[in-house]
Amino acid sequence: MNQNRMPLYEAVKQFKDNQPKSYHVPGHKSGLLYEQIGPEWTRFLQYDVTELNGLDDLHAPEGPIMEAQQLLSSLYRTRKSYFLVNGSTVGNLASILAAFEKGDYVLVQRNCHKSVLNALSLANVKPIFLSPKVDHELCIGLEIDPAIVRNAFENYPNLKGCVLTYPNYYGFTYNLKAIIDIVHKNNGLVIVDEAHGPHFQIGRPFPESAVTLGADIVIHSAHKMLPAMTMGSYLHINSKRVSDKRIEFFLAMLQSSSPSYPIMVSLDIARHYLGNFTKQDMEYTLFQRNQFVTMLESIEHLSVKTRSGQDPLKVLVTYEGYSGFELQGIFEEQGIFTELADQYHVVFVLPLLKQGIIYPYDNTIEKLKAALERRTPVIKVEKMLYKNNEELTSLSMTYDEMEHKEVEYVSMRDAIHRIAAKMITPYPPGIPLLLPGEKVKKEQIKTLMQLLELNAKFQGDTSSLYKGEIPVFKD
Repeated sequence: MNQNRMPLYEAVKQFKDNQPKSYHVPGHKSGLLYEQIGPEWTRFLQYDVTELNGLDDLHAPEGPIMEAQQLLSSLYRTRKSYFLVNGSTVGNLASILAAFEKGDYVLVQRNCHKSVLNALSLANVKPIFLSPKVDHELCIGLEIDPAIVRNAFENYPNLKGCVLTYPNYYGFTYNLKAIIDIVHKNNGLVIVDEAHGPHFQIGRPFPESAVTLGADIVIHSAHKMLPAMTMGSYLHINSKRVSDKRIEFFLAMLQSSSPSYPIMVSLDIARHYLGNFTKQDMEYTLFQRNQFVTMLESIEHLSVKTRSGQDPLKVLVTYEGYSGFELQGIFEEQGIFTELADQYHVVFVLPLLKQGIIYPYDNTIEKLKAALERRTPVIKVEKMLYKNNEELTSLSMTYDEMEHKEVEYVSMRDAIHRIAAKMITPYPPGIPLLLPGEKVKKEQIKTLMQLLELNAKFQGDTSSLYKGEIPVFKD
């Protein structure tokens, strides 16, 4: 198909250029009601339309949205692809609900996004968690050992499939192909949350995409690495092991009945951007990236951490004697806003540049040097490594049992060996430290206390957390 087309963008632009008069929703009336606030909002909101004649319907596409999704499927070479306006979250929810039935045993990567865990609860399955190997230098959970997956199918022969995260938030990948082959050999289905890898499809030097490697369902956060608006994502069906009708049923149920046209148009544009990304664009992106990394490495006491199988657009840095949270705060004082901080690292997410686009790398380096030259690192940050020694774990309660149990709040130390009642999630990256239904371990509490001491941010029930308490189920 012709990847130069942007059918939805073209349809919405033509509609706007015809200067239509709005007597329909949304209530801003093509941005007219924003004129006194700011003309830039008025111009933008002219694209915020609804399911009008010629603009198609996401939930029953037969015009430009259908064509845009077909172009997406053609680019990624999938059986069928869909626009998502509620983020990869809705892709994870719909995929797991469509693929599995109540009571199914499902293998799940432990360091997954919270939306995967919410989906498991909604589907009322029985998750068996895979613990990743931990890099002792970086203190990051990295790869899933295919041997553990093979052992899981031997120990749990009723497993219906596997839900994996690839790459992780830091851009690290692993031998996904070996795992997919093992799961398929055991008649299982593979869902991959590839939120941070929508650009992998263009090939080296990026890691191989889960689509290319043969996963059955792949979810992409287009807004993370491509020029799409926040919440704009893709879902790909890549085999006949899952019913597209079931996927569509759950997408219609879970996504807004009033999908955002600006988000959908941006998804069309992002696909066009990727579909027309040239070899020269790739060389330009890498040249700019490598220069930036070299300049970072020239800053005294600042280290860039790299590893094989890493997305080159994710750059991890540490600064001797400072936690990642402290370092991120220093950067933000200079107007440099990074994607993620943890106890030890700050993560830069770099852009996928077309040739000639100027990104402010030089100015960034100047600001970072100015911010760091006034600081003299003297104290080493103690590295604390939380490692789950059990390769395969399960919940101590089923989701049905949890639904009827009372909750109480206890001190963190008293919570050890009790069963967690709610998810506790450092954010970013949105990977839960504690899962509802699992027995709380001493190492988890130790990590949690350190994160609080370092002023990490959390999502969920944080008021009790800052009082030193966490929710557990009553015995």
